[in-house]
Amino acid sequence: MKFFDEAKIEIIAGNGGDGVATFRREKYVPRGGPSGGDGGRGGSIYGTADENLNTLIDYRYTRIFRAQRGENGRGADCYGKGGEDIELRFPVGTVINDLESGELIADLDQHGKRALLAKGGKGGLGNLHFKSSTNRAPRQCTPGEPGERRELKLELKVLADVGLLGMPNAGKSTFIRAVSAARPKVADYPFTTLQPNLGVVRVDRDRSFVIADIPGLIEGAADGAGLGHQFLRHLQRTRLLLHIVDIAPLDPDADPVHDAHAILEELRKYDEALHAKPRWLVMNKIDLIPEAERAPRIAAFLQGYGPVERHFAVSAINGGGCRELTFAVMEHLEQARRVLSPLTGEGESSDPYPLHLSHEESGS
Repeated sequence: MKFFDEAKIEIIAGNGGDGVATFRREKYVPRGGPSGGDGGRGGSIYGTADENLNTLIDYRYTRIFRAQRGENGRGADCYGKGGEDIELRFPVGTVINDLESGELIADLDQHGKRALLAKGGKGGLGNLHFKSSTNRAPRQCTPGEPGERRELKLELKVLADVGLLGMPNAGKSTFIRAVSAARPKVADYPFTTLQPNLGVVRVDRDRSFVIADIPGLIEGAADGAGLGHQFLRHLQRTRLLLHIVDIAPLDPDADPVHDAHAILEELRKYDEALHAKPRWLVMNKIDLIPEAERAPRIAAFLQGYGPVERHFAVSAINGGGCRELTFAVMEHLEQARRVLSPLTGEGESSDPYPLHLSHEESGS
């Protein structure tokens, strides 16, 4: 199945049915009076998060969703039937915005979370509602109200605890293959990753976290170079970023320090909040450096790179250093969760993006 993380749709809630003006006419009721019923309400449109979906492909080609209109009222005090509601299902992590105003309508960040997207119109009033002691034969009634009509922009932001960041061919896909059961494509040319990949990293029986690999960035991504910034939204929900750097590039003219700084600048241009997230440096491909030269090469890189919260040297191709890194990440995530729980005052269940601790989960 193709991965789609953006879509635009139009939703039209149902109009309310019209009220009617009728009178009761029976043989032995000389003054029957008004008997016009109200119109039924129009159907509303709701959005629900469903963990069984992982793409917005259902909204790629079907773009208009129209709810049922309410029935008109009838005589003999009969009210019109309400229109049926529509339930649209979205992957967990979908953000729904009004296309025209940019207003946030819903952030479906938990399975089963439900939001009203467009409200159906109210039914009109029949002449039953207008009778009084001075107006015993009212002939007025009201039409039903129109339902809401909106154009929506859908954006999927995957839910992951850790995000991988780096240049193309830095080894992000190889790293996620080394630490999880995910199997993204790996090849010796840039941009082998064309869509986000998720993997479950299992540290212990009941200790695991989800890691997200996105297509690589290059300098000028803010201006549309490469694949641009289109996939960076998938890192916005993460708690920790791992900046993967190829410390042993095959190109002799390549400058790993310059490339690393270029990635950080692209991150800052996209979103200051994302740039401010906790970020660890992971120097990859140390297996390509002779053992005697590794320490000086790493020290020189760190001096040029500047201050960093934590750094690791790994070889994703053979797993060297990966186990230590995953344990450090797990401890960081658990510590962040313990700090968050007292602040909310509601215990661990109040965390909107909980760690993935079930040992029954699959690893892809």
